[in-house]
This record gives sequence, structure tokens and C-alpha cells, in this order.
Amino acid sequence: MVLCCDEKSQCQALERTQPGLPLGQGHICTRTHDYYRHGTITLFAALNYLNGRILAERAPRHRHQEWLRFLKGIDADVPPGIDVHLILDNYATHKHAKVLAWVAKHPRFHLHFTPTSASWLNMVERFFRDLSTERLERGVFHSVPELISAIHEYVNVHNKNPKPFIWTAKAADILQKVIRANRRLSSKQNEALH
Repeated sequence: MVLCCDEKSQCQALERTQPGLPLGQGHICTRTHDYYRHGTITLFAALNYLNGRILAERAPRHRHQEWLRFLKGIDADVPPGIDVHLILDNYATHKHAKVLAWVAKHPRFHLHFTPTSASWLNMVERFFRDLSTERLERGVFHSVPELISAIHEYVNVHNKNPKPFIWTAKAADILQKVIRANRRLSSKQNEALH
């Protein structure tokens, strides 16, 4: 089983000071820039690469202890005898000595780290983006429990009809964009030096 894993830290329970105005003819929807902050949580998530199902757990922080608890939850959720390949970024929590010791005692777990500055390769980031844009950004949360409830509801709705995220861009096209961007960046740096 391949699971794309990460944590979304600092999920904020924000309550706007005034209700926003809805979208209407001749004007865009609005929201105030000021808000009351009622606390934060961290969302740990694992996206099953083949079917799009999400395993999620929340925690008040995102230290190695919480990450290890999440890994133990994955271990309990995945049937015995199935190897578990985790796609991860290079966050220090994922490589903590106690985490690596636990992984060493659980040989069915295999860690695969994305290259530095390439977190976009981890498909759970796409899920986090969707969660943010579809549920959290315009949400009004009067408390942390209200925020937790909204996140769990979103995950449950997602898991009723999960779909894997499919790359639509061809690798060659992505590489060409990277090459063009590097050329532009190099030319701008050369201009700045002269």
C-alpha cells in the first residue's frame, strides 16, 4: 500500500468579526480582514495513492510524538501482511530518532522522502489544498471543537466516494517548464549583477 503522508499544521479556528457579503450581481463576495482566533490544531493525513481514501487524525501539536501516534494508527488500520510505503517530505519530525527506531521494528513500513523543495510531489498536499479552499478558508469557527468537526465531516464526505488524484501533465512538459523557469531566473540574476 502506498500512502502519501504529511501534516497540515496551524489549522486555525477563525471567526470573522463581521459576516461576509455574498456574491451578487455587480460585486464579488467579501469577508473582513480581521478575526478572532480561537486556537489551532494539526491535521495528520495519509492519502491512499490507489483509491484516494484519507486516513486522518488531529493533534494539538506536530511533534515526533504525535507523528509516531499517527504511524501507529496507520499500522492498526492497514491489514497485517501488507507492506506500507509512505511518501513523506523531509520534515525533521518524520526522521526523528524515535520514529526511525519504531520503523526499524516494523519492517513492513518503508519511508520514501521527496526531494527538498518538492513537496508538490506528495499527493496529500493536493488534498490539503482542497480542504483549505473548499472548507477552511471561508469557514467560520467559534471554537477548536467546531473546526475539528468541520474537518472530520469534510474527510468523511471525501471518503464516501474517494478518487485518486491523477497527474494530467506529462513529465516532459513539467521538465520543460522547469528548464524555462531556471533560464529566466538565471538571466534575471545576471542582470542584477551587472
